[in-house]
Amino acid sequence: MHSGFGELRKVWPMNFSRVGMRHLCPTGVRRDVERIAAIWMEARKRFGAGGPFLYGRFSIADAMYAPVVSRFMTYGPVDLPAEAAQYRDMMFDLPAMQEWGEAAADEVSGKN
Repeated sequence: MHSGFGELRKVWPMNFSRVGMRHLCPTGVRRDVERIAAIWMEARKRFGAGGPFLYGRFSIADAMYAPVVSRFMTYGPVDLPAEAAQYRDMMFDLPAMQEWGEAAADEVSGKN
């Protein structure tokens, strides 16, 4: 993720403290979103039978895509195929993701 999906990173920078701010999804970002959804769905199809994560159980792959999930929630709504949307929503609802979002909001507000 650190060097891939350049349009997504350029147009939708990391800003977990502003979930729901809604932005347009330009063509370059849309291409990145479609590629991400395809990667997620392929991983789930091939390796995800053991649980709700990309490779069944939580792995480094899920951790690497956590910033993408936060961007989808910050700048969305992002139109995703149902299976990819389920993964995004499941990831966003994880307690660790919620704690991360709360910490980001606290940092911006000066509580930290």
